[in-house]
Amino acid sequence: MNRQGKAYLVGAGPGAVDHLTVRAYQLLTEAEALVYDALINPDILALVPETCEVHAVGKRGGQPSVSQQEINQLLVTLCQQGKQVVRLKSGDPFIFGRTTSEMQALQATGCPYEVVPGLSSALAAPLLANIPLTDPVLGSNFAVLTAHDLTLHSWEALAQMATLVILMGGKVLPEMSDRLISHGKRPETPVAVIRWASQPQQQLWEGTLLNIAQRTKGEKLSPCIIVIGEVVGLRPYL
Repeated sequence: MNRQGKAYLVGAGPGAVDHLTVRAYQLLTEAEALVYDALINPDILALVPETCEVHAVGKRGGQPSVSQQEINQLLVTLCQQGKQVVRLKSGDPFIFGRTTSEMQALQATGCPYEVVPGLSSALAAPLLANIPLTDPVLGSNFAVLTAHDLTLHSWEALAQMATLVILMGGKVLPEMSDRLISHGKRPETPVAVIRWASQPQQQLWEGTLLNIAQRTKGEKLSPCIIVIGEVVGLRPYL
């Protein structure tokens, strides 16, 4: 009787190995096949056994990449071969991770799967830069969004939020700043841009909606988390 495979849709956390969950670490060290996204720390990839079958399927803006349909089929094929498959995604699988498509493909073909949460960079990056996302006085709410398509958002509504955490926004930072200012956000609102959060090469730029584009001009910001709100101003005091 053939051994049944299983797919594990695993969050890799913000980047550093020591921010993996215990469950993620265990699954990686036992994986028979690894399907991983771009930007995964090489130290995390090194945790899999030497015999593990490895597939890089990451998507990077403007570069050739494996289609989502091909990724779905790869997971199904590996699972049907009886392998214990780790599908590794940055951060948390359910935050801009396109995980539902993969779950549906596995479910439709009778392949068992398990989703393993990860620490999202949307939460971890501000913390690692000493920026609280909420504060009793300066921020009673926050919103997390992707800048992949700016037309999808109500910038009038976002301008009313105390704190914004923006993923995939490095290339459109000037446009986002202009949109928020034009919809009523104070031009002096503090902004922080955090690149490579949790890793040794972590970088930080600070400014305001009015000057952050100029302060980061010419810099390679991706991959980054952008935090906009009065809470950013607390960073020097923490």
